[in-house]
Amino acid sequence: MASWSAPTFSLVEYFESQTVFQCGYCKNVACSVSNGMWAHSLTVQDYQDLIDRGWRRSGKYLYKPVMNKTCCPQYTIRCRPLQFQPSKSHKKVLKKMLKFLAKGEISKGSCEDEPMDSTMEDAVAGDFALVNKLDIKCDLKTLSSDLKGGIESEEKKKENSLKKEGSKELIHPQAIEEKLGSGEPSHSIKVHIGPKPGKGADLSKPPCRKAKEMRKERKRLKLMQQNSAGAFEGFQAQGQPASLLPKAKSNQPKSLEDLIFESLPENASHKLEVRLVPASFEDPEFKSSFNQSHSLYIKYQVAIHKETPVECGKSEFTRFLVDSPLEAEYPANGPECGYGSFHQQYWLDGKIIAVGVIDILPYCVSSVYLYYDPDYSFLSLGVYSALREIAFTKQLHERASQLSYYYMGFYIHSCPKMRYKGQYRPSDLLCPETYVWVPIEQCLPSLDNSKYCRFNQDPQAVDEGRSKDLNRLRVLHRRSTMPYAVYKNYQEDPSEEEGVLEYANLVGQKCAERMLLFRN
Repeated sequence: MASWSAPTFSLVEYFESQTVFQCGYCKNVACSVSNGMWAHSLTVQDYQDLIDRGWRRSGKYLYKPVMNKTCCPQYTIRCRPLQFQPSKSHKKVLKKMLKFLAKGEISKGSCEDEPMDSTMEDAVAGDFALVNKLDIKCDLKTLSSDLKGGIESEEKKKENSLKKEGSKELIHPQAIEEKLGSGEPSHSIKVHIGPKPGKGADLSKPPCRKAKEMRKERKRLKLMQQNSAGAFEGFQAQGQPASLLPKAKSNQPKSLEDLIFESLPENASHKLEVRLVPASFEDPEFKSSFNQSHSLYIKYQVAIHKETPVECGKSEFTRFLVDSPLEAEYPANGPECGYGSFHQQYWLDGKIIAVGVIDILPYCVSSVYLYYDPDYSFLSLGVYSALREIAFTKQLHERASQLSYYYMGFYIHSCPKMRYKGQYRPSDLLCPETYVWVPIEQCLPSLDNSKYCRFNQDPQAVDEGRSKDLNRLRVLHRRSTMPYAVYKNYQEDPSEEEGVLEYANLVGQKCAERMLLFRN
């Protein structure tokens, strides 16, 4: 494992005009609207704070849907793995996998409520195609070590200047610990609303049980009572062990881990291994499996998304699913694998059949994309991988207690195909105006009436993380870092401030003060 050193900065380039392109969900032309920026580098904490404000990445391109303008509003959704219980359809998928691994059985039927596709985002392709048209003015490859040294040197100069002169012109860079804080990045609103008739189970009540099971349970309890009155002595007098006595069945359901890691027979037909590898060519395991992983990607895109092999070349694949702005970090109190971008590879009998691209962040595991071998569609690999990632999040939580959520990307209620994400309960949606988390049960009635909704029911509530002081925003200009208050002295076009203010409001005050906004 690499030794940990705190990354020095996040560097982003904001595109001031909103982008409009064909929607990947409703397929209409020129109706999907979003803001975007190019992340040359990004700390995991900055990206955590950004996705908690509705941002999402496709490669190094970060985009945020303009929720009240876009045709299909995309709400950030997170699952709470620590309270997660698999549904009946989830259990069917896990049992189907176990039967295949143990005996080679191939299920003919598909599970109810199974998504039509994997957990990928259909609209990502449109966002990624846009990247080729962007006017990227700053390239980290052209930023030499002299520039990085210049940034560090500038920080030291500012610090010394503040110590000696008490100057207010330049920001004193604060320690990362002071910036990160603790606990959840956003406040949760825990409100339970009982469902309307016919709208689903009431989560305030215990799960329903079949009448047959309840009759068996009553019979067992009756036998237990009879045995306690004398039958127990009779059994022992005849030399019968107490283990033969009728036992009351435990009401405790099997955990997700019990279902996933159920033991297989020694002569199992297949062997499945899940490997986590950093998404980096510097990692030997990732590098050695790259060609096989890329071939699988081509097969998936051609079969599922009807792309041509030319559109799935190595450079396109690398920019989309390998290149990441996230700087790997290995803090002492973090997970063993560290934070950053990873490929979770599913190896069946020595070959890769699926790859889940994920980001491991301070508070969550964020699902980026999934591609799999269409020949194994009968295994419902989209659902199976999501359940494995939920279980993986719980595993990481044991080492890093703050890491306790599983982010599934966007929930699009106006697109029935994408509603399946709401089946991973309990889950929350992000309010697009106040950026607080609201249980999905509270959001669904509003979404049934309107595509765009403010989930926070408090009319007085505002965005607490909004930009409050533009002068404290950090800028990279002419190889020097400075607060926006100083940069304004170099600003030639006064109208530029409008775009900077828009950027600050979208990323929030914390990120505006930490990240470097590139200005040419």
